[in-house]
Amino acid sequence: MDTDLSIVLDRAAAMPLAAQIHGALRQAILGGRLAAGARLPSWRDLAAQLGVARGTVRVAYERLMDEQLVVGMGAAGTRVARWPVPDLPPGPPPAETLPMAAFFHDFEGTPLAFQMGVPAQDAFPYTQWSRVLARAARTAAQAPVGYPDPRGHPELRHAIAAYLAIARGIQCAPGQVLVTNGYAGALNLAVRALGLEGKAAWMEEPGFPLTRTALSLAGMRPVPVPVDGEGLDVAAGVAAARDAALAVVTPGQQAPLGMALSLARRIALLDWARHTGAWVLEDDYLSELQLAGRAAPALAAVDHAAGGDARVLHAGTFSKTISPALRLGFLVVPAALAGHFGDVAACLSPAPAAPMQRAVAAFLAEGHYLRHLRRMKRLYAARRATLLRALDGLLPVRATAGLSVVVSLPPGTNDIAIANQALAFGMAPVPLSPWYATDGNDQAGQLLGVTNLNGRHLAADCGRLAELVARFG
Repeated sequence: MDTDLSIVLDRAAAMPLAAQIHGALRQAILGGRLAAGARLPSWRDLAAQLGVARGTVRVAYERLMDEQLVVGMGAAGTRVARWPVPDLPPGPPPAETLPMAAFFHDFEGTPLAFQMGVPAQDAFPYTQWSRVLARAARTAAQAPVGYPDPRGHPELRHAIAAYLAIARGIQCAPGQVLVTNGYAGALNLAVRALGLEGKAAWMEEPGFPLTRTALSLAGMRPVPVPVDGEGLDVAAGVAAARDAALAVVTPGQQAPLGMALSLARRIALLDWARHTGAWVLEDDYLSELQLAGRAAPALAAVDHAAGGDARVLHAGTFSKTISPALRLGFLVVPAALAGHFGDVAACLSPAPAAPMQRAVAAFLAEGHYLRHLRRMKRLYAARRATLLRALDGLLPVRATAGLSVVVSLPPGTNDIAIANQALAFGMAPVPLSPWYATDGNDQAGQLLGVTNLNGRHLAADCGRLAELVARFG
């Protein structure tokens, strides 16, 4: 034996002798008294030394082997492993932090006043949805056991294709539709399937902070491209990064400022993509929820109708229209890419569980979805008008953008601090400055969601928000 070892056994203890031997040897190894590679006594020698049966020592050694602390080496004996894991003193449990805490104040909570990204809590057709969901769960439970289609349930892909043809003017086959885990899943699938890692991507400036972060995490280099009254400034994008491989745009209702991408800019963007071989990801985050007039046509509708070298991928979700808890989105890809995207989805990003997909498919196919959208348009338009009246004389409105109102703040105002302080009053406005990747003088502001406003408290909420602005301005 390479190392002297002293083991004291308590034969009166309740702990078995094999367990005592195992514990003593384990402490010696993990405490460093038996170094890596040290040879332990043979079963016979240690049994004789301790006055126990050889089988007792054998049990102790086998437990050490199971823990990979020692290795049996035949004629070379039993030796301490070269890679024992040291015992670490227990420390305090790590503090739990929310994912993307700079953007999310809570998960799975009741929506607060001015909160963005969530539909109206008080106007959702819960009874009807519960029936559809229960029926879908029963159908899914009775379905044959087998691997689900990684592109998404066929009924849902058919329903999405039919809806897009009616509401967004996109003529696509169900095979071009892939169901994803929300918008994040669609973005990830696009980057992986197109092999865009390490390349540049145009991002609207200002633009959705999580998209910018996601592109960086996926290995891309986001390039901020300014927007003006016509939407994304394509000429500025070409000047900043002509060789970019991707442009992520919100052409229907720019997030967060609300303008639609003009026809001239749409043509310029598609021309740039076709000439350079780049791709355009259309984030249709609000679908047809245009509160005034008709929704702007989808960029993919123009691109796919032209045929040939289609360059637009169309991403949408049901988060803003039904519920973000669904975690359901979709990606429509050019026909030539459908097979490849299906393979990538099967290997890296399969569609979510079938029961929820079946429920959404039925909700669309039975006409509930379009009726729900019509009701929500009227409700949200009324709530936005009420909010604008309540803000009059208190805070300057910069824009009405989708389902939010953009409030301007004096340059240098700490809009992040205002948003954090507002949470204590049951309000969740979204600061505007994090939507910018570059510094500027007109970036301070608040985005006020209109979907979950309480008319009885709205005047008081707007007054409190104005007081916070005055305090931090």
